Amino acid sequence: MKPETAVLDIQGHYRVYTEFYRADNAEQTIILVNGSLSTTASFAQTVRYLYPHFNVVLFDLPYAGQSREHNRHERFITREEEADILLELVEHFACDIVLSFSWGGIATLQALARRPQRIKRAVINSFSPIVNPAMLGYLRSGLIVMHEYDRESIGMVLNGTIGKHLPSLFKRYNHRHVTSLEHYEYDQMSFHVETVLNNGGRSCVSFAGQIEIPLLFVNGEWDEYTTPQDARLFTQHVRHCEFRTIAQAGHFLDMEHKAAWMQTRDALLAFLLPSQPNRSHEAILEHALAG
Repeated sequence: MKPETAVLDIQGHYRVYTEFYRADNAEQTIILVNGSLSTTASFAQTVRYLYPHFNVVLFDLPYAGQSREHNRHERFITREEEADILLELVEHFACDIVLSFSWGGIATLQALARRPQRIKRAVINSFSPIVNPAMLGYLRSGLIVMHEYDRESIGMVLNGTIGKHLPSLFKRYNHRHVTSLEHYEYDQMSFHVETVLNNGGRSCVSFAGQIEIPLLFVNGEWDEYTTPQDARLFTQHVRHCEFRTIAQAGHFLDMEHKAAWMQTRDALLAFLLPSQPNRSHEAILEHALAG
């Protein structure tokens, strides 16, 4: 399973590295949106169960991963611009579905609020509409060490908070990755964090109400930063939403252990392929229609 890779010109401003996993018999294409400081590599476990049911698109934002060398990094990119990039990629690859992880949910919800005609369903993993006390503490701690470019402390903050339930191998990978980033990547993330803190929250509910397609929110039972309970607050704003809780899993869901990987796989495929027999009775019982 080797992807087709390309570096695409986006709006004449950015160059974006992409990976396209083409499945010969797939009828739909899904695009995956990274969380903060992440790259296409972070979705390795997710691609395993989405392919070959779907064609799968991965990409690195202009300041991250294999897009970095193709861009000049002269100014910060806003979440609105990230939504612009996502929508252009949706058109380029003719995507039908969007799946986001963690902070990728902000740009994803903004993009969906514009009602792109191609997108029929979306999955929002490890995200909630509020910044609770645990997340606030994580953001403030992260902001301090990123401002100081304290690489070792950045790795420790990540693995000691949202990454606490990861196996040791993935913790080592995370530490190696986040301690090797460029200063402008820390600055870009600090910019996003400060925007959230200055707004008193994620400010995503103001446009969540504009989304008309069905959404699935998936959260880990042990995730104290984007809790299943907090995620269910989206019922106040989103017209059609479902919720699944992954048992004995934290923020990183399918990366944490085999049982969590299988639960996440089953939840996503039941939602995205509802005509197939893997749509379980439990998933139907957890269905919630907002409004």
